[in-house]
Amino acid sequence: MEFEEKQEARRYVWGKMKEEKVARFPFPPTGRIPNFSGAEEAAGRLVEHPLFREAKIVKINPDSPQRPLREAALRAGKKVVVPTPRLREGFLLFDPEVIDEGDYRDASMMSRWEPFGQKVSLEEFPVVDLIVTGCVGVTRGGKRLGKGHGYSDLEFGILRELGQPAVPVVTTVHEVQVLEEFPVAEHDVWLSVIATPSGCVETGVEAGVGPPGIFWELLTEEDLEAMPVLARLRAADRDGQGQE
Repeated sequence: MEFEEKQEARRYVWGKMKEEKVARFPFPPTGRIPNFSGAEEAAGRLVEHPLFREAKIVKINPDSPQRPLREAALRAGKKVVVPTPRLREGFLLFDPEVIDEGDYRDASMMSRWEPFGQKVSLEEFPVVDLIVTGCVGVTRGGKRLGKGHGYSDLEFGILRELGQPAVPVVTTVHEVQVLEEFPVAEHDVWLSVIATPSGCVETGVEAGVGPPGIFWELLTEEDLEAMPVLARLRAADRDGQGQE
């Protein structure tokens, strides 16, 4: 399917997942990064990919379909950086060396991870080797469609503002979420690998194709108030430029 508008593509995916009964709790899939049947199998496909195997510190989104991947990363001895929902509390670091192996599953679950995650300051942010993002839709050419709030793009931009190197962005989705075409914006992140329950798609996108930083002009004062990590980053940026 080809779409001229992002929201049209989102509505199609959410509806198709309900129609084919591949959506999984939490319900409804509408308005979120949808969980899907086969999320564990898709995670297993990505775990075997060289990009994932070789990474030591992985940033993984907090959404339900990527929970199996967060657990798998911990079991593989990788440190996991997770943005808190809507970036309200910044980022958390989950270190498998300080979490009991029996707690890895709980540490991967948003409802239970509080005792295990350590808040990460901008000054101590670890260098990330790989980014895993959640998607509503994707194309085989590497385009990514989020739920419409722009958090993945902001998180990518934050890493670039911190001077981190360009790294690949990957995802796990159901085959239903793979579309032919939809529009993208300048600040959108692109995908290098798409893992589905049946296999991995190599998109041909080079590592780190996405926003070079934060598009501050697109943010409001309300956004900065709701996401203090952005306000701190903006203040640090202005201090670095000698601005008042």
